[in-house]
Amino acid sequence: MKVAILGGGGGVGSSTAFNLLRLGDPYEVVLADRRKEKVVSHTMDLEQVLELGGTGTARAGGCEEALDADVVVVTASAPLTVNTSRLAYLHENAEIVGGIGDVLAQAGDSFEGVVIVVTNPVDPLCTLLHARADLDRRRVLGYTLNDSLRLRTGIASALGIDAGSVEGWVLGEHGDACVPLFDRVRVDGADVTLTADQCAEAEEFLRTWYVRHVALDSGRTSTWTSGLGVARMISAIAWDSGDLWPASVVLAGEYGIDGVALSVPISLGREGAQRIHEWPLSDEDHAGLERAAAVVREACDRTDGTAAS
Repeated sequence: MKVAILGGGGGVGSSTAFNLLRLGDPYEVVLADRRKEKVVSHTMDLEQVLELGGTGTARAGGCEEALDADVVVVTASAPLTVNTSRLAYLHENAEIVGGIGDVLAQAGDSFEGVVIVVTNPVDPLCTLLHARADLDRRRVLGYTLNDSLRLRTGIASALGIDAGSVEGWVLGEHGDACVPLFDRVRVDGADVTLTADQCAEAEEFLRTWYVRHVALDSGRTSTWTSGLGVARMISAIAWDSGDLWPASVVLAGEYGIDGVALSVPISLGREGAQRIHEWPLSDEDHAGLERAAAVVREACDRTDGTAAS
C-alpha cells in the first residue's frame, strides 16, 4: 500500500511515517513537503529505522505522488502559534488544503485513494477538500481520534483507574463544539455510569487540553499521539477491518445534518467510511451536534465560496 504524506516534513507527518514503518506491514511511504531538506533529513533517518526491524520503504517525493496513492495524509499547515482555537488557522490552511484538493481534482476518476485530513481546523478543511477534489465523501476523512482519547484520559483520571481501560467517544467539531458522549462510557468492556462530578472533571480535561497545550508555546502539536493514531487508522483501511472509529466526514442527512463534515462513528475499510453509524443521542447531545454543524458551516462560509450549501 502506497501512503503519501503531504506535510511530511512536520512533526505529525514524520511521526506518522515512523509509526507506519513500525507496524509490521510493508507500506510504501512517501513524504512530501515544501521544505525539501526536512523531508530528505527524515527519510535519511528512517532508513535506519528499517535496520532496527522496521518494514516497508520511506522516500521523499512531490505532491504529485498523491495521485496514485492508496492513502493520502494531509498534515501540511501554517506555522503553529499561541491561540485559543484551531479556527485561528482557517484561512492560511484553507489555502494549503484547497491547493491539494485542486491537485487531486486533476486526477479525476483515476484517483481511487482515501484522504485523511489532519490539518486544523479539520472539519471545515475536510468539507473544503471534499468539494475542491470532487471526491466521494466517504473517501475524505478527518482525523479526530484525539478528542476521544483525551476524554478517556480525563475519565480514567476521574475514576482513578489505569489509562487504556476506558472506552469513550467524542462527536461533533474537533474544537470547542465537541460533543462528549457520557452515556456510552465503558471500563474494561462494562458499561459505567459516571457521577456529575466525574463527568465535569473529565469534560474539563477534554475542553481545556488544547488551550493548555498551545499556551506552552512549544511550537509543536500532538506529534506522538497523532502520528500513532493516523498510522493505526491507515492500518484499519489497509486491512479493510471494519473497525469502529470516530472520524470527520461530510454528512448527507445523517443525524439530520447535511453538507458539512463532523466527527461521527464510522466503520473503516479500503473505501474509507464503509458505514456511517447513527447512534441514538440524547436531546442535549443532538443539540450539541447541531451547534457543531453551525460552527463548521460558518467557518466554511468564510473560506471564499468553498463551503457547502
